[in-house]
Amino acid sequence: MTQDPGPEPDGPHQRTDGPGLQAAFGPLDFQLVLLRRMADHQPGLVEDALRELDIERAEMREANRRWQAMLHSPRRRSAAARYRSVLGPPEYVAERRIGDLDVEAAAWPVPLWPDLRFEVLSVPGGAVWNEWLVRAPGARGPALRTARDLLPWSCTVDEVARAFAPARPMEGTAPTRWRLAFSAPDAQGERGEYVAEFTWGLLQRLVD
Repeated sequence: MTQDPGPEPDGPHQRTDGPGLQAAFGPLDFQLVLLRRMADHQPGLVEDALRELDIERAEMREANRRWQAMLHSPRRRSAAARYRSVLGPPEYVAERRIGDLDVEAAAWPVPLWPDLRFEVLSVPGGAVWNEWLVRAPGARGPALRTARDLLPWSCTVDEVARAFAPARPMEGTAPTRWRLAFSAPDAQGERGEYVAEFTWGLLQRLVD
């Protein structure tokens, strides 16, 4: 694991309101993009997060609109470059091998979830292979022993897959969503079959 050498030439975008100018898209806006998709399953938790950020729902919707416009712009840059432009230099960069694929992992802090990082896995050329929330290096994840431990926003998709192996990946209901099928004991020790649903890699709900 190595430290990133520095920001992109144009630097991270910051929120800089001014007369007649739209604020540049930055890390706060990206957190709102994450929340917008999570609001479909956990509206109460999203409302709490918006209050913590002192943000109105309309601002969340506007951030998501601008993000979608960037994704579909005819002048769009590579996905990896877009994240560096919006979030600034990553906290760490590491080379990994996943199966036969060599990827670069870059990760950024997410203030709403101090123990998590937003990780982007990209292949040579800048195309993004995966983008999700993961546990920060050195941070202790939750103890996952029963289905009762699987609380919304408490754990990531890779943590659930490890805790209740073998888990079976399932097709998500939308982009940035994952589902895992697995068996787990309940509070009384009786095993049952469950499906966990994740958004941006973070647990949203459990379906039994």
